[in-house]
Amino acid sequence: MSGFEAVIGLEIHAQLKTCTKMFCGCLNAFGGPPNTRTCPVCLGLPGALPVVNRRSVELAITLGIALDCRVERSCVFARKNYFYPDLPKGYQITQYDKPLCTNGHLDFGGGGRLKRVGIRRVHLEEDAGKSVHDPRRRRTLVDFNRAGVPLVEIVTEPEIASSQEAGAFLRELHAVLVHLGVSDGSMEEGSFRCDANVSVRRSGERSFGVRTELKNMNSFRNVIRALDFEIERQTALRKAGLEVTQETLLWSAALQKTIPMRSKEESHDYRYFPDPDLVPVVVDREWVERIRGTLGELPAARRRRFMEHYGLSEYDAWQLTATPETADYFERCVALLDAPKDIANWIVTGLGRLVNERGVGLSGLGVTPRMLAGLVDMVLRGRLSGLAAKEVLERMADSGRDAESLVGEMGLEQVTDEQAIRDAARRVMEGHPGEVGRYRAGKTQLAGFFVGEVMKATGGRADPKLAARIIREMLES
Repeated sequence: MSGFEAVIGLEIHAQLKTCTKMFCGCLNAFGGPPNTRTCPVCLGLPGALPVVNRRSVELAITLGIALDCRVERSCVFARKNYFYPDLPKGYQITQYDKPLCTNGHLDFGGGGRLKRVGIRRVHLEEDAGKSVHDPRRRRTLVDFNRAGVPLVEIVTEPEIASSQEAGAFLRELHAVLVHLGVSDGSMEEGSFRCDANVSVRRSGERSFGVRTELKNMNSFRNVIRALDFEIERQTALRKAGLEVTQETLLWSAALQKTIPMRSKEESHDYRYFPDPDLVPVVVDREWVERIRGTLGELPAARRRRFMEHYGLSEYDAWQLTATPETADYFERCVALLDAPKDIANWIVTGLGRLVNERGVGLSGLGVTPRMLAGLVDMVLRGRLSGLAAKEVLERMADSGRDAESLVGEMGLEQVTDEQAIRDAARRVMEGHPGEVGRYRAGKTQLAGFFVGEVMKATGGRADPKLAARIIREMLES
């Protein structure tokens, strides 16, 4: 960056996978008719008293342990005072000077090059409602269904040096949250949200520059784009001898630029004080150790095992461990058919495409591990071409039937009869004498043309490797 370097710290909010809200018994679920999942507690009505959701504390401790944090013996809920239409109480219940978890870290990266970023704190708080802007009627509506939903906030140290590092960190943290069952991690539904504090300084300087806060980044790609824009903007200001203004900025994906929102607040602006309606939460050491014993294999460890034990590429290992559902599905398939690389390819490309097209999870496709293993086995044994297998896979997802029952019905079983392929090749050569002459004159790249024509002549059912060998023999005889 021509003598300047970026300093980035992230604040990530993840909604917790609890049945009820943080301080009341209202349902914690996305959607629903507006303002139907509310009660006097989450609306902040006079006399309504909050009660801490034990499961939310347990999930936050689970994440803290996974991030190698110190789980504090007690934590205190505080009131963060500010006015905004979607904040019904006029304050947010959060944690300030006594958070639940502190001083952790997360390692991330690939290709044997890991980076460690410190985790300053992991604390609990409640979500605000949602403002819904209606530009046609020029008014804003407020839905309080989300008010009081439990959140965990993860605050990093300012140790991230680029947008790409930020993206890699977020993907790793997202995988950890989802694998632990702490959050569903849906960025589309707002379950996983990220703000970033950004400053630039001259390379080699120790002191920080003036920072801005970026909000409204609703995808990993937008986080990277917003950070790149802001780093370039601040660098240009510094080079011109101008000051960077400390402010909060919104990222506009439509305009591909940041837009000023308000001046950046400091902690004293919120007038934090302990919530008088909530006593400190005392964390029992035995409880922490019981939670520690349930963590299981974290994504990074599972990724390494997939690469070392199954011989997978780093890319495939990343794709397969993006969610625990996909990783478990892969291992069930491999238990049925010892072909890990082939199975990984069919999950990542074949099933991955269907998941994206149909907007469902892997389980929603209806293709069981046994069904996929059966399909891959037919391909490996030469009974089904790769092209035909893609068609069969779609039919499997539509019908819930296995490949064995569909292949015969669809007439797609691969032709391995040498004589049948030889007859088809002979007809193709008789129909293209000019191409035969050019091949024999030295234009051997036409072999692919003949294989393609034989595949067409057999409805895509000929074994392509066998067809290529037979065609070469016939053309060179």
